[in-house]
Amino acid sequence: MAAPTPWRRLLFSVCSPAVTGVLTRTSDRLLRARDRRGGSSVLLLAPLLAEADPPPRHVPTPAGSTGAQGRDGLCGHFQWMAEHVPAFRVPGTHVHVLASPDHFYQTMKARIKTARRRVVMASLYLGTGQLEQELVDCVEEALLRSHENGDAPDLKVSLLLDYTRGSRGQTNSRTMLLPLLRRFASQMRVSLYHTPDLRGLLRLLVPQRFNETIGVQHIKVYLFDDSVIISGANLSDSYFTNRQDRYVLLENCGEVADFFSDLVDAVGDVSLQLQPDDSVTMLDGMVHPYNGNRQAFSAAARKRIMEVVNTAHVRQQLLNRSRDSEDGEGGDTWVFPLVQMKPLGIQIDEQVTQRLLTNAGPDSCVFLTSGYFNLTRPYMRMVLGAGASYRILTASPEVNGFFGAKGLAGAIPAAYTLIARQFYGQVCRQGQQERVHLHEYRRSQWTFHAKGLWYYLQGKDRPCLTLIGSPNFGYRSVHRDLEAQIAIVTKNEKLQSQLREEQETLYQQSSEVSVATFERPDRHVKLWVKLVTPLIKNFF
Repeated sequence: MAAPTPWRRLLFSVCSPAVTGVLTRTSDRLLRARDRRGGSSVLLLAPLLAEADPPPRHVPTPAGSTGAQGRDGLCGHFQWMAEHVPAFRVPGTHVHVLASPDHFYQTMKARIKTARRRVVMASLYLGTGQLEQELVDCVEEALLRSHENGDAPDLKVSLLLDYTRGSRGQTNSRTMLLPLLRRFASQMRVSLYHTPDLRGLLRLLVPQRFNETIGVQHIKVYLFDDSVIISGANLSDSYFTNRQDRYVLLENCGEVADFFSDLVDAVGDVSLQLQPDDSVTMLDGMVHPYNGNRQAFSAAARKRIMEVVNTAHVRQQLLNRSRDSEDGEGGDTWVFPLVQMKPLGIQIDEQVTQRLLTNAGPDSCVFLTSGYFNLTRPYMRMVLGAGASYRILTASPEVNGFFGAKGLAGAIPAAYTLIARQFYGQVCRQGQQERVHLHEYRRSQWTFHAKGLWYYLQGKDRPCLTLIGSPNFGYRSVHRDLEAQIAIVTKNEKLQSQLREEQETLYQQSSEVSVATFERPDRHVKLWVKLVTPLIKNFF
C-alpha cells in the first residue's frame, strides 16, 4: 500500500487520537442523521460510541438457576447459559490446556500437516517472519499432499484476518498468502474483514496502524478437521516464542469444530475476498463494508452470523434433550461459544459475562486476567460491587506489548498504569482490599497477552469454569472489535486440575499491587498522559 501523501502526514502529525475521537463523535451524529433520512452524506466517518457504556439487553435469570443445585449438579449452576447460546457437551478428556507459546505453535504445525478435510484459521493477522513462513509452508505441504497423493482430495483451507492489520506495510499478511492463493485457488480462501466504522473521510485521513483503533477482526480460532484451538494469540512469531497467552485444544469435538467453522465462514462471507492479483472483492449480493450503507451492511452481516448461532442453538437443544432422554450421558463438560460483535448488533458475550460477574457471590472466587487492563464501566462496577473474591492479573509496564514503542504508542503502558492506579484507588476507597486483589505479571524478556477467567466455587480447590478466547474485558472488546471466546464448564477433575495449573502458573509469575507500587519513580505518569488518557482509552 502506498505511503500517505505529504499533506496527510502533515495533518495527522497534529491530529492525535484525541482529535480523531472528536471527528468520530461528530461523524456519529452526521451518520445517524443520514441513515434516518435514508440519503447520503459527504462525511461518512466512523462512529465513536459514547463514553458511558449503555447496558446490554438484559439476560433474564431463570428461577432456580443461580444455586449450585439443579440439573446435572455443577453444570446446573451455569445451565442458564444454554438458554441463550449453543451448549456442546463433550468428554473432559478431549479438552487439553496447551502450556506454552511453543506448544501452541508446534501443535498447529502438526495438525495442519495431518489435516484431511479442512484447515480454518481466524486471527487478527499473520506475521511475516520465518516462523510464520514455516506455518504457511505446512499449509502448502498439506495442500500438495492432497493433490499428489489423493490422500485428502477434499482438503479446504480458509483464513480470516483483519483487513487493516493484514494490509499494513509492503510486506504483510496478504503478501505471505498470495503464493498459496495463486497456486491452490480452488482450495484456498482468504477473507479480510473490514469494520463498517472506518469509512468516508476518516478512512481517507487516518493512516495505517492508527486506522486499526477504529475496529478490527479480533477472533482467534485455529481449526483442523474436528479439532479446534481457542486462544487469544495471533499468528505471529512473538506469540510462538515469548508472548504469554492462553490456548485450549478441543480434540475430536466435531460439533464444536463445525460451529466455529460455520462462524468463520459467516464472517468471511461479509468480508473482502483476497484475489490472486492482490485485489479484493465482495461476494455477489453483499453490501460493501465502507462504500455501502452502514446500516444495511451491519444488518446483512448480523443476519448471516446469527443464522449460524441460532441454528446451532436450536440443534443443540434438540440434541441434548435427545441424549438426556436416552441415557443421560454424553460428556462431563459443557462448551458454550460466546460471540461479541457490537458494530453488527451482536452482544452475546457481553450479556453472558455480565450475568456471570453479577451472579458471582460470596461463595466463589474469580481469577480474571487481561493483558490490557481497561475494564468497561459496567464490568468495573460488577467487580467492585459483587460478593465474590477477585484476583485480577494484568501486565506490568515492562511486559506490556507497547513497552518501548516509538511515538504515541510508547506512552500506552503509562496509560494502563494510570488506569490500574485509578481502579486500585477505588478498591481502597471502598475498603475492598481484602476482597479485590490486583496482580502484575513479570517475566524477563517476555510480554503478556493472556485473557479470560477461572471460576472457583466455595470450598473447591479447582476451578469449575473458565472463559478463554479473544476478549480483553475492555471497551474495544465490547464495542469495537469482533470477538469470540468459550465458556468451559466441567465436572472432570483432571480437566479442572489442568485449569488450576494453568492459572497458578500465570499467577506465580506475578506480584501483588499495593499503594507503594504506584508511588515508585518508575510508575510516574506524565501530565500529558494523564490528560490524554480519558480521551483515547476507548481506542486501546
